[in-house]
Amino acid sequence: MAQARGEFSSRFGFIMAAAGSAVGLGNIWGFPTQAASNGGAAFLIVYLILAFVLAYPALMAELVLGRHAHANAVTALKGTSTRPLLRNIGATAGIVGFIVASLILSFYAIVAGWMIAHCLSSLAALVGADDLAGWLVGFSLPRNVLFMTLFMGLTIAIISAGVRDGIERWSSRLMPLLLITLFSLVAYVLTLDGATEGLKVYLMPDFESAFSPQLIIKALGSAFFSLSLGVGTMLIYGSYISDKENLPVAGGLVTAVDIGIAVLAGFLVLPAMYVALNNGVEIFAADGSLLSEDTLIFTVLPELFSNMGMAGGVVSLTFFFLMSIAALTSSISMLEVPVAYTIENHGVERHKAVLVIGILIALVSLVILLNFASLFGLVIAFTTRYSQPLLGFVFCIYVGWIWHRDSVLGELKKGAPDIAHGLFWKIWPWHLRLVCPAIILLIFVQSLR
Repeated sequence: MAQARGEFSSRFGFIMAAAGSAVGLGNIWGFPTQAASNGGAAFLIVYLILAFVLAYPALMAELVLGRHAHANAVTALKGTSTRPLLRNIGATAGIVGFIVASLILSFYAIVAGWMIAHCLSSLAALVGADDLAGWLVGFSLPRNVLFMTLFMGLTIAIISAGVRDGIERWSSRLMPLLLITLFSLVAYVLTLDGATEGLKVYLMPDFESAFSPQLIIKALGSAFFSLSLGVGTMLIYGSYISDKENLPVAGGLVTAVDIGIAVLAGFLVLPAMYVALNNGVEIFAADGSLLSEDTLIFTVLPELFSNMGMAGGVVSLTFFFLMSIAALTSSISMLEVPVAYTIENHGVERHKAVLVIGILIALVSLVILLNFASLFGLVIAFTTRYSQPLLGFVFCIYVGWIWHRDSVLGELKKGAPDIAHGLFWKIWPWHLRLVCPAIILLIFVQSLR
């Protein structure tokens, strides 16, 4: 069954795909600006601790469940119990998960379209097409629809090719390209005047802030959301892993790559912000707080790039190219969630399922664009602030409490025969049962305030 539905050909392919799913726009711009607004290195330290305390155990729950079932979230959650009520609740959670993943992609495609437009605007400015460059960065319905459609088209094309020829092939190309681009930008920005001040903000902790409930809650949220947990993307990728793979090792590598890229992005975005400040570009609001994330990315940094002459044009092109890659590696995992369900539970051929679902999500994006002021923020809040934590809670409960412990151990033993005698098995099950659900509920309760 696993071969018929596709399987990653190597550990490298899985890690690149799973890390690509986890590494998105939130890692590149969200994490660094959160750190800048919440005690710098204090936030970084708390985030690193919580990422392995919360994110890694929750990630492992999805990977183990996915590989055991070699199926989508609906089938996987149903298979953890023989009781009709629990099976129905699990199936419902799986269906809600792919709906939430589709809604996330609907607004994500809009933002990713902005990234592509800014990337092309930088290119147009470099060749002297100033009118086109201005149109590309202007907030207009035609521009937004055009580039949202372009981005969805790229996502559809990759997913249509399947697991190995689509997801694995392109993730294995895009992720190394993302890393090379990110390292290059960091190396350049750190040579500019003002970058040192940004490094101080990032690396010198405000330990008073480290113990504030607000900082801890925000770090909790960042740690949870940074790995695309709660909507079944990692479960789906887990279902494509070979039974011979050592899951704790593979999951640890994915976590390390995801966190490493987020931390590395801090060495780009924070120094760039203070380079902008050094060049007379304001990065603080009137009350002294840092400007919002979208203002920093789409206003502050472009203004900095424009003040840097030809070099700024190249840096701008490279930066928004980086952001576009990060968005694409995440979007392909989001689309695969509803596609896998449709193929496996309704027998629809892959190309048809991808095209129909992709078009439907693009239509939802269009509705959001037509009612941008009222729907854009609402969809983001519903999916990321409320739905993801609740779904993540369900995954932890089903793997930790409902799925039989011996079955979980048996699944892990497939790729790690001696795991029962190791530290992972002594800690992880109890951690998943008690600590992860409590933390996730704390995130959810805090989001209601």
